[in-house]
Amino acid sequence: MKYTVEPSEKSTVKITLTFDKGEWDGANMQAYQKTRGRYFVNGFRKGKAPKHVIELNYGKGVFYEDALNELFNEHYYDVVEKEKDNFTAVGQPELSVGDISDEGAVLIATTPVKPDVKLGAYKGINIVKAEYNVKDEDVEAELRRLQERNSRLVAVEGRAAENGDTATIDFSGSVDGKKFEGGTSENYPLVLGSGSFIPGFEEQVVGMNVGEEKDVNVKFPDDYQAEELKGKDAVFAVKLNKLEKKELPEVTDEFIKDAAGAESVEAYKKETRERLEKQAKEKGDAETENNILRAISETSEVEIPDAMVENQIDMMVRNAEYRLGMQYGGMKLADYLKYMGGTMEDFRNGYRAQALDTVKSQLVVDKIIREENIKAEDAEIDAKLEEFAKAANKTLEEYKKDVDDAQREYIGNDIVINKLFDFLKANNNLTDKAEEPAKKPAAKKTAAKKTTAKKTAEAAEDGAEKKPARKTAAKKAEAEGDGAEKPAKKPAAKKTTAKKAAEKPEEGKAE
Repeated sequence: MKYTVEPSEKSTVKITLTFDKGEWDGANMQAYQKTRGRYFVNGFRKGKAPKHVIELNYGKGVFYEDALNELFNEHYYDVVEKEKDNFTAVGQPELSVGDISDEGAVLIATTPVKPDVKLGAYKGINIVKAEYNVKDEDVEAELRRLQERNSRLVAVEGRAAENGDTATIDFSGSVDGKKFEGGTSENYPLVLGSGSFIPGFEEQVVGMNVGEEKDVNVKFPDDYQAEELKGKDAVFAVKLNKLEKKELPEVTDEFIKDAAGAESVEAYKKETRERLEKQAKEKGDAETENNILRAISETSEVEIPDAMVENQIDMMVRNAEYRLGMQYGGMKLADYLKYMGGTMEDFRNGYRAQALDTVKSQLVVDKIIREENIKAEDAEIDAKLEEFAKAANKTLEEYKKDVDDAQREYIGNDIVINKLFDFLKANNNLTDKAEEPAKKPAAKKTAAKKTTAKKTAEAAEDGAEKKPARKTAAKKAEAEGDGAEKPAKKPAAKKTTAKKAAEKPEEGKAE
C-alpha cells in the first residue's frame, strides 16, 4: 500500500490510499470469505457458492464495499499513527473512492485535523480584573440561612394567610367549566410568595382564613408548557385546610454548636467570613481568567473543523442529560424534549455557539502553551502528589504506588494550566475598569428567546418538581462540559470556566 497526505479545506487533510492488484484481490477474497453466507445461489447450499459464481449472479462489484472496509481498517489508523507529528486527527474521516479496477483500488479519506491557530495579542493587553468583597451583611445572610435550615413550622392562629406562610390547600382547576388533567390536588403545601404557582394564584390565597373556600381566577401564561392550557383563563376552587409559619431558632452559642459545629456565634461568623472571602477570591480569579481568555480568543484566528464542534456538543449533551437524570429521578433527555415540544436537532443547535467558543478557547490555550513552552516538571508533579499523600496519611512512596501514568498526566496538565494563567496575569495589564468604547446610538433591546438546550439545562439545574398548575422551573444553566476523567486519588478541585475551556479539546478517532 502506498499513501499520500495533502492539506485540504477547512482544517482537513486528504489521505489517499493506493492498493495494488495483489492487495485488492486479497481484500476481495477476505470479503468473500466473511460475507458469502449472505448470498443465495441456485444449486449451492447457502455460503458454499464459489466467489466467481456469486459475482456472476450479483454483479462483479458485489464484494467491493466490504473489501474497501477491510483495507481501510487495516491501513488507515497505521497511517494516522505514522503521521502523528504532522497532524492530529480529531474526528472520523469522510471516505470516497478514487478508482477501482482489476488492477487495484484508490481510497480517499478526508480527515478533520486539529487546526493551527494564528494568535492575536496575548501579552501587554488591558484586562478587567474582577474582585468581590465580603460585607457584614453577607455574613449575616449566611447566619440567616443557617436559621432557615433549622427552622420548624408552627400553626398560625388568629389571623389570615400572609406571604411566607405555608398554606395547606385543596384545589381543583377548570377551564371553560371543564376540569383539566393535573389541575386537582388535596392537602398541597404551598409557600405563599414563593412564585411556584402560576401568576395570580398565590396572591389570591393571601388573606384567606383556615376553613375558608373561594374561587381563584387566573390566566395561564402564553408560554405555559401544556399546549392545551396556554393563554387560557382558569378557575381554581381552593380550600385552605391549614396555615403554618416558619419559626426560626434563636441565635445562641448552643444553637451554633449544635447546627454548625463552631464554638460560639463569634467563632461561626469568623469562620464564615474566611470561607466567603475564599469563595470571593476564587470567583474573582475565575472571572479574571475568563476575561483574559475571551480577550485573547477574540483577536485570534482559527479554522475549526465541524468534527471538533460536534464532539464538544456531544459532551455538553451528555452532561445535560446526566444532570437532568440526577435532578428528575432518571428522566431521559428524549422524554424531556418530548414534554417540552423540542427536537434533538434544536437542542444540539442551542449549544452550537457555546461549543464553538469553547473549542476555540481550547485551541488558543494549547497554542500559547506550545509557544511559551510551558511544562510540568517531574518535581512539580511529585510535590502535588506529596500534598495528596499527606491528606491520605501516607508517605509519598506509599502513595505513588497507586498512581498510574494517566493520573500523573492529569496532574501535570493541571499544573500546566495553572502556570499558563499565572503567566497571562503577569504579562498583561489587569485594570479595575474596561476601556470605555465609543458610544453608539441606543438600540432597542428585544428579549432573547431561550433555546430548548438552555431550557433543559436550566431545568436540570433547578430540580423543582413540575406540576401543571405551577410555573416551568427555570433558574441557572451550566452547559459547559469538561469530559476529563479525574484520577481516583486526587482530591476534588473546582475548576473555573476558563480552566475548563483550557483543557485539551476532545480528539475523536474514526471507528
